[in-house]
Amino acid sequence: MAPGLRRRTPGLRREEVAQLAGVGVTWYTWLEQGRPINASEQVLGAIARTLRLDGAEQAHLYHLAGIRAAPPQLAGCPVSPEIQSILDALSPLPAAVSNARYDILRWNDAYQALFPGPTLSPFGRRNTLWCTATVPACCNPFVNRAEELPRMVAVLRSEYGQHVGEPYWEDFIRDLREASPDFARLWAQRDVAAHSTRTKIFRHAAVGEVRMTSTLLTALGCPRPGWWSICRRTRRAASGSAG
Repeated sequence: MAPGLRRRTPGLRREEVAQLAGVGVTWYTWLEQGRPINASEQVLGAIARTLRLDGAEQAHLYHLAGIRAAPPQLAGCPVSPEIQSILDALSPLPAAVSNARYDILRWNDAYQALFPGPTLSPFGRRNTLWCTATVPACCNPFVNRAEELPRMVAVLRSEYGQHVGEPYWEDFIRDLREASPDFARLWAQRDVAAHSTRTKIFRHAAVGEVRMTSTLLTALGCPRPGWWSICRRTRRAASGSAG
């Protein structure tokens, strides 16, 4: 903004916000007053950028306006170094932080050794559900894939209810339905489930069969609520050499 008259208080005037956002002053005044006007996602996005709102503030603005859409939940959203330090300190317990769509955001070395598919993916699909659904049962790290995959799809369906219409979610579900007939069949069943502590059985080339108890915790420090996935060993079958 060009320098103007001396201000008594910091910040933008109402007229300046309207100008920078590309909306009329009267319309913006009505928005501030809470009048029943139609505010599109694009216009609210322009206002959010003008006011330099962060992710949480922009989501709150959309919620107040009654708009369901929200900024895309990117797989690579930043996670603070402190969270990575906690993950590293949990070794040798495998631990990772993921979002509601099963994108892996951060992980420790033990998790990568146990479940290398999502963390080492050369195609940018760092997603446990994608790996579980698309890798054939013969080569899948999950021994109990037949039990885990239906539950993961049901949990995704439950989370999807809060993201209907968001392009980032819709594209992911469409691509996964095309890539995995198993996912397409399970998605069509419309089952829903909540997260829970459960036993996962992994197949490891050096160690053999590994049984882990998986526990999920909410990570509120993420840009959007994420999940801590922490595994502790319950029993290991002697079907390979120790590594």
